[in-house]
Amino acid sequence: MNLPFAIIAAVIVAAATAAMTLRNLVHSSLAVAVAFGGLALAYLYLDAQFVGLTQILVYVGAVAILIVFAVLLTRGGEPPEKCIFSATWFWGLLITVAVFATLAWCVMHSFASRRDPSDKVEVTVKQIGDALMTKFVLPLEVIGLLLTAALIGAVIIAMREEKK
Repeated sequence: MNLPFAIIAAVIVAAATAAMTLRNLVHSSLAVAVAFGGLALAYLYLDAQFVGLTQILVYVGAVAILIVFAVLLTRGGEPPEKCIFSATWFWGLLITVAVFATLAWCVMHSFASRRDPSDKVEVTVKQIGDALMTKFVLPLEVIGLLLTAALIGAVIIAMREEKK
């Protein structure tokens, strides 16, 4: 593993950990935005330009900002609740380590990890865009309508009714 990838991975892990552990919801949602940005950097570093730019546009530009606005509209002025750890935190940690070890063993012993890597496929963002605008135009429009309906629903839920 080289140094730039290690730095990007450390930023992603630190931001995700901060999102889970911070008590202030605004800070936690901003940490999620940083984790999404770090994932976009990782994709761009691994030469997956389309996935990286889509990560920036969709997750950092839309989902993370929507989370921040939702938190600010619903719970912005409330103080953070006092965090009380469960009495069974040890069992949760033990199960987490067991699941991680099982998944790591499965990945290390899988067929995909033992075969030789294939030749690099040269797919450009232009080719993906052409395919989206010709062959896959109907699914693209359906996803656009679905996201628009979800945004309208989020705005309606977030609106506060005025008392008469």
